[in-house]
Amino acid sequence: MFFSTVFIGLQVILATIAVYQFSLSLFGFLKNKSRKRHAPRKSFAVLVAAHNEEQVVGALIDNLKKLDYPKELYDIFVICDNCSDNTADIAREMGVHACVRTNTHLRGKGYAIEWMLKELWAMPRQYDAVVMFDADNLVNPDFLQLMNDDLCEGHQVIQGYLDTKNPADSWVTAAYAITYWYCNRLWQLSRTNLKMSNFLGGTGMCFESKLLKDMGWGATSLVEDLEFSMRCVKRGIYPVLNYDAKVYDEKPVTFRASARQRLRWMQGHFNVARNYFFPLLWASIKERSLVKFDAAIYSFSVYNTLLGLLLTVILWIDMVIPANDVIHSMYSYFPWWLITIVIAATVLQFPAAMMMEKVRSWKMYAHLLTLPFFLITWLPITFYAFFTQNNKTWSHTQHTRVVRIEEVQGK
Repeated sequence: MFFSTVFIGLQVILATIAVYQFSLSLFGFLKNKSRKRHAPRKSFAVLVAAHNEEQVVGALIDNLKKLDYPKELYDIFVICDNCSDNTADIAREMGVHACVRTNTHLRGKGYAIEWMLKELWAMPRQYDAVVMFDADNLVNPDFLQLMNDDLCEGHQVIQGYLDTKNPADSWVTAAYAITYWYCNRLWQLSRTNLKMSNFLGGTGMCFESKLLKDMGWGATSLVEDLEFSMRCVKRGIYPVLNYDAKVYDEKPVTFRASARQRLRWMQGHFNVARNYFFPLLWASIKERSLVKFDAAIYSFSVYNTLLGLLLTVILWIDMVIPANDVIHSMYSYFPWWLITIVIAATVLQFPAAMMMEKVRSWKMYAHLLTLPFFLITWLPITFYAFFTQNNKTWSHTQHTRVVRIEEVQGK
């Protein structure tokens, strides 16, 4: 009875968090109104994080040089971080700044950004804002104009809409794309509509320079985007989403590369949860702040996944091994029709998000059949990440997919 009580208690906690997130997602069904437009006024330092990206960086530089924004108001800086290829040469040949960093001890994007910002602040020209991309990205031509609009409205940290530039390459990239569409619509947009904090996605990010100088970067974990998001929320600065500012990211084609990337994410997520969950939870109670409570729950989500896996395994073992004291599940007390409704509501969120995002490819909808396997694989990855979370070694995801922005927009 004791174990059943503890087991059901943990299930109740997980179910409560799931109901909370589902309730938030309902607000993503409403599209936010377009923001007020402003004449180009803000100047930008556009940073491109690159480590051995000679195959794809040229396409992004070409893309960035053609943005619909006054050329005198932005400069492009490619952070050539510990590169052993021709990334720097390509950047120079294309007429942008190649900033070479060599530090084999402090490796990773977070350290590279921190180094680049120090270099940037020491330059003669200063910029109103800093925008960050990854070398494998592509971006819609109006991106800087939309960032300008938000900065003029007083926003200090802005996240663009993250999409995938190669969704049709494999079932893995299709799963990433579907997950992105779901998260953009039912995680990020819902929080925008509720005037809560959005969360940074690692690329397509814009920061007011004054804020960066005041806060410092300080985000050097394996998930520097999540870490900086939590630092902002803790200080009462809430990142916003610009739903119209689209960035296209290259996703791993193979499952092995995907698993390695997601393992790095989960290792970093455990680190962030350990450092920010309790401070944010306490601050939310003390200040009666729903925004900080939401950020605390978001940081804790990696433990939700781990706990859900452990409870499921325990339940399976209990069913297989005969015993007198059977562990009861809280779901055994619910009628079958209620459980059916819950499962259906969870499953239907993905095609619903795709329809709202106007995905027209029937092949993408067909990949909804392979999506469950991709989602299930988060469980063992998270489990392994828990025991290796102190491993802060950054692993590079190789990018080789050369796509032009015209091709992406034409899909």
